[in-house]
Amino acid sequence: MPRCFWCPEDPLYAAYHDQEWGVPLRDAHGLFELLLLEGFQAGLSWITVLRKREHYRK
Repeated sequence: MPRCFWCPEDPLYAAYHDQEWGVPLRDAHGLFELLLLEGFQAGLSWITVLRKREHYRK
Protein backbone atom coordinates (compact mmCIF):
# COMPACT_ATOMS: atom_id res chain seq x y z
CA MET A 1 0.00 0.00 0.00
CA PRO A 2 1.43 3.41 -0.87
CA ARG A 3 1.87 5.62 2.18
CA CYS A 4 2.04 9.35 2.75
CA PHE A 5 5.48 10.96 2.86
CA TRP A 6 5.15 11.60 6.61
CA CYS A 7 4.74 7.91 7.50
CA PRO A 8 8.11 6.44 8.53
CA GLU A 9 9.01 2.76 8.46
CA ASP A 10 8.02 2.15 12.10
CA PRO A 11 5.47 -0.73 12.15
CA LEU A 12 3.26 1.03 14.72
CA TYR A 13 3.17 4.19 12.61
CA ALA A 14 2.48 2.17 9.46
CA ALA A 15 -0.42 0.36 11.16
CA TYR A 16 -1.85 3.70 12.30
CA HIS A 17 -1.54 5.08 8.77
CA ASP A 18 -3.04 2.03 7.09
CA GLN A 19 -5.90 1.34 9.52
CA GLU A 20 -6.84 4.66 11.15
CA TRP A 21 -5.59 7.70 9.25
CA GLY A 22 -8.39 9.26 7.25
CA VAL A 23 -11.04 6.85 8.55
CA PRO A 24 -13.96 8.84 9.98
CA LEU A 25 -14.92 8.14 13.59
CA ARG A 26 -18.47 8.58 14.73
CA ASP A 27 -18.57 6.97 18.16
CA ALA A 28 -18.11 9.13 21.25
CA HIS A 29 -15.51 6.84 22.85
CA GLY A 30 -13.23 6.85 19.81
CA LEU A 31 -13.55 10.60 19.31
CA PHE A 32 -12.78 11.23 22.98
CA GLU A 33 -9.70 8.99 22.77
CA LEU A 34 -8.37 10.91 19.78
CA LEU A 35 -9.06 14.22 21.49
CA LEU A 36 -7.00 13.08 24.49
CA LEU A 37 -4.20 11.73 22.31
CA GLU A 38 -3.97 15.04 20.47
CA GLY A 39 -3.71 16.82 23.83
CA PHE A 40 -0.99 14.43 25.02
CA GLN A 41 0.93 15.11 21.83
CA ALA A 42 1.68 18.71 22.80
CA GLY A 43 5.47 18.86 22.62
CA LEU A 44 5.83 15.18 21.70
CA SER A 45 6.07 13.38 18.40
CA TRP A 46 3.03 11.42 17.29
CA ILE A 47 4.97 8.14 17.39
CA THR A 48 5.69 8.73 21.09
CA VAL A 49 1.96 9.13 21.72
CA LEU A 50 1.15 6.02 19.69
CA ARG A 51 3.67 3.99 21.70
CA LYS A 52 2.02 5.08 24.96
CA ARG A 53 -1.53 4.65 23.68
CA GLU A 54 -2.22 1.37 25.48
CA HIS A 55 -0.99 2.88 28.74
CA TYR A 56 -3.31 5.86 28.29
CA ARG A 57 -6.26 3.52 27.74
CA LYS A 58 -5.78 2.06 31.22
